[in-house]
Amino acid sequence: MSESDKKPTDAGTGTDGQPAADRPAAGPETAAAATEGTASAAPDDRTARLEAEVAGLKDQLLRAMAETENTRRRAQREREDASKFAVASFAKDLVAVADNLRRALESVPAEGQGDDMLKSLAVGVEATERQLLGAFERAGIRKMEPLGEVFDPNFHQVMFEIENTGKPAGTIVQVLQAGYTIHGRLLREAMVGVAKAGAEEAGGGRVDTKA
Repeated sequence: MSESDKKPTDAGTGTDGQPAADRPAAGPETAAAATEGTASAAPDDRTARLEAEVAGLKDQLLRAMAETENTRRRAQREREDASKFAVASFAKDLVAVADNLRRALESVPAEGQGDDMLKSLAVGVEATERQLLGAFERAGIRKMEPLGEVFDPNFHQVMFEIENTGKPAGTIVQVLQAGYTIHGRLLREAMVGVAKAGAEEAGGGRVDTKA
């Protein structure tokens, strides 16, 4: 076929011989169909992403709530401790007063019990001591009387050891000064004398070292 026999293609005609104007144009429906596979998977991915974000935010919220609760409890304990132990220094001064009252009672001679004036004075001092110790109890201050107990370095201070007491080693056999606690916490150590290791007294008696 010669070049002259070739029929030129009309600009308005497609390769299939159909006019371009007669062919359907690609519309939104066609574009949607072309991306149908991608569009169908997109909601699932987004849901998974949102669920992961929600789980992360929930975890952060729970942690923040737990930390807030711990902070609240810690602050409450600190307030309670401040209320309980704020008077510790003042209480130490008062227990010294209790010591002096007890010394005054112990200094009354046995022969002086018949003296009405001395007896009345002793009764008054004893009543004052009871009242003071009652006030201590209400404030959470307790007097320790460790005689006969095993030495505890958390509450007792050993001043000396005594031989031949007939007591197991470390047993408190003499109290020089009573100890005190405030709400279970040490306020003042008790000063004590303890039985010496390996020493026993014939007859199992206790040595009196008050003299």
